[in-house]
Amino acid sequence: MTSLNAEQRRLQEQRLAKQNWRRWGPYLSERQWGTVREDYSAEGAAWDYFTHDQARSRAYRWGEDGIAGFCDDKQTLCLALALWNERDPILKERLFGLTNGEGNHGEDVKELYYYLDATPTHSYLKMLYKYPQEAFPYDSLTEENRRRGSDQLEFELLDTGIFDDDRYFDVFVEYAKAGVDDILMLVTAHNRGAEAAPLHLLPQIWFRNTWSWHRDAYKPALAAAGNEVVKIRHRDWGDYQFYADGASTLLFCDNETNGRRLYGMASAGYFKDAFHDAIVRGDSRAVNPRRAGTKAAAHYRFSVAPGEAVQVRLRLSKNTVTQPFADFDQVFAARRGEADAFYAQLQAEIAAEDARLVQRQALAGMIWSKQFYYYDVPEWLHGDSTQPPPPASRCHGRNFEWRHLNNADVLSMPDKWEYPWYAAWDLAFHCLPLAMIDADFAKDQLLLLTREWYMHPNGQLPAYEWAFGDVNPPVHAWAAWRVFQIDRKQRGDQGDLAFLERILHKLMLNFTWWVNRKDVEGRNIFQGGFLGLDNIGVFDRSAPLPTGGFINQADGTSWMAMYSLNLMRIALELALHNPVYEDIATKFFEHFLHIAEAMNNIGDEGIGLWSEEDQFYYDELNLSDGRIVPLKVRSMVSLIPLFAVEVLEQDLLDRLPDFQRRLKWFLNYRPDLCKLVSRWEEPGLGERRLLSLLRGHRMKLLLRRALDSTEFLSDYGLRSLSRVHREQPYVFECAGNPLSVSYVPAESLTGLFGGNSNWRGPVWFPVNYLVIESLQRFHHYYGADFKIECPTGSGYFVSIHEAAEELSRRLTRLFLKDENGRRPVFGHYEKLQSDPHFRDYILFYEYFHGDNGRGVGASHQTGWTGAVAKLIQPCRKPD
Repeated sequence: MTSLNAEQRRLQEQRLAKQNWRRWGPYLSERQWGTVREDYSAEGAAWDYFTHDQARSRAYRWGEDGIAGFCDDKQTLCLALALWNERDPILKERLFGLTNGEGNHGEDVKELYYYLDATPTHSYLKMLYKYPQEAFPYDSLTEENRRRGSDQLEFELLDTGIFDDDRYFDVFVEYAKAGVDDILMLVTAHNRGAEAAPLHLLPQIWFRNTWSWHRDAYKPALAAAGNEVVKIRHRDWGDYQFYADGASTLLFCDNETNGRRLYGMASAGYFKDAFHDAIVRGDSRAVNPRRAGTKAAAHYRFSVAPGEAVQVRLRLSKNTVTQPFADFDQVFAARRGEADAFYAQLQAEIAAEDARLVQRQALAGMIWSKQFYYYDVPEWLHGDSTQPPPPASRCHGRNFEWRHLNNADVLSMPDKWEYPWYAAWDLAFHCLPLAMIDADFAKDQLLLLTREWYMHPNGQLPAYEWAFGDVNPPVHAWAAWRVFQIDRKQRGDQGDLAFLERILHKLMLNFTWWVNRKDVEGRNIFQGGFLGLDNIGVFDRSAPLPTGGFINQADGTSWMAMYSLNLMRIALELALHNPVYEDIATKFFEHFLHIAEAMNNIGDEGIGLWSEEDQFYYDELNLSDGRIVPLKVRSMVSLIPLFAVEVLEQDLLDRLPDFQRRLKWFLNYRPDLCKLVSRWEEPGLGERRLLSLLRGHRMKLLLRRALDSTEFLSDYGLRSLSRVHREQPYVFECAGNPLSVSYVPAESLTGLFGGNSNWRGPVWFPVNYLVIESLQRFHHYYGADFKIECPTGSGYFVSIHEAAEELSRRLTRLFLKDENGRRPVFGHYEKLQSDPHFRDYILFYEYFHGDNGRGVGASHQTGWTGAVAKLIQPCRKPD
């Protein structure tokens, strides 16, 4: 047996509750302003109620943000970096970006930063922030994007020319743990320019404001103990020390709102923006002369020579350390080496250096994107005792039906600037790459969303803070099963059955909610609603239709078929150890068959979502006068039936004779389902049995379109909308108004149903990933002799496994260097493509241009795009 490396030993200590290595981590948000939690407006205008400009002066109620932030798992004490180049109008304490209304394609961070390395216990972390030496172009970024229309590209920081002559600093921030409560911070700033340049570095430590909202609340304290030490006192924590090696000055203030600046109040005190006033405005009276408060900074001022670098060393420790920097370099060297050893073992079979680099940065992004998320909905609705009461409309507005929800946990975020809030189905995808490096954390995340303070009493999972009641695709069971499999392989035993059992019981409640709430006619055809794919269609499927009636969704129904099979497979695994679960597995098998019946035109009514004429699935619009109109949009919605597929081994069935007997009875009783839905009576490769919405013929018909480069297949994966709609937009007449859907490969030309809507063409990672997994399962049944044409029209026939491998190669190609050393994700930016200080730092976008692979949308969505780490695998022979 291979001995555990140092990081694996820490993970084991965490699992066995011997040491809480996850107590401290990169849990600080990149943006707390402009969030629903901080919005107390009558109209729910979160972006306008709390702005970036206000953020430096106004205390947050529910969380904190900062650059390269680090904090404890309850975000009591926070650590982050502030900077000033002596040209900026404000101290750089947080990342800047445009709000949904300011950007020509919605909200958009306008900074360059990268998550470069991380271990799952946060024993070592590294990120890079690129800080210009000229004044940061806040106004030009805002004004130019406001001027541009939706038919133009976004105006990015690189487009301002501020990096053209290399007058910028590469600021690397690294953390290393000497112990569970002993954190080292190293800041290294390189001057990439040709002239000496001034730089102020202000590592900051502060308490999240927990005292301003309730009467007689406890207020912790920071105080100077000499010139380089800050004493930290909290009644629940005990004492900590913050050491700042060679700091010229320690500055102090309180993490409280500056009422003078924001509201013209006659307020006295030393407020949250004091360091800005003291450093940028030169007002030394802004900071507390007694050198105490709830926020502190160590101030360093450098003149950095061209091509040179400066460093700042800091240490936060629960223990008093007499020589805090004596072992500093040795600890960092050890943690870096341990991180290398951890990833060397993980990547042992990946030969290509560039592939290892991309995978490691993708996983680093997954780890850095953890965030403490605090939102107590009842308290948010009713307000705080020391604050003005919220408007009365609040109690009937956003999220008022989620009064049970009280979240205060570390969660995996889609993107800590663009989406600094969890999303149920995003998180499910996050858990697969997370499970590669920390299966316990992945399992905890999946369980967390099913706990009583998350899941609605009616069984619904919360979607996201803008509307917890929106409906996400039901992928939680799929993720739970896949994480269980990954974990079982790593453990080398029967797997974590307790996890599987706990989550199955909760997901059965969620499945019941789906069945009771989303099947209007009770015939196993589902409506669903938003489902993450709203803007691919003609209508906003989460809102009342302008035509009246409702839409039966090909994706909603397929997701439910997939959900049934996922829950069946989990129940079968548990039934191997407890026969009680055989009944539950049979129930979900029956659910699947009835959904498949309704989906495929085989019921008594002859109504379904398959078009024999077009040989494709479509949504169907059910009008109030009884008419049914197929909405013939060729989109990813129509490929989701591929996801509902499961292969059962004969060995599994032999070990569950009661389940097998019940299935035979059911299939004898309903031979129509047996013949037309599954391949139950036709054993495949190795006596395997197939359950799928698609027989081999229909699967080939769907894949014929999916693998057609004139439709879905691009050089970088499957587009979310068929390219055929570029020349042939789908048009639907609604009350005399034509509503159309056209192929747009990247940024959306209209806001459509929710602002930044980039879903009418780009390559989208999560659904591509599910297509690949589905093809792998189909291959597992059909074997290598079952051939499909790939690409369509090429005359080249491959096994289903080889088609899945081809899709995987195209997706990973987005990030990997081509034969000319260029990465498609970087698009037309020559500096990103060729500059040695840019070209190997990867951004993981939300979407990718459907024709050329350029990154689109949120630039740090290592959430679901981080699934690329799972695709970068050594080549293996098919099963």
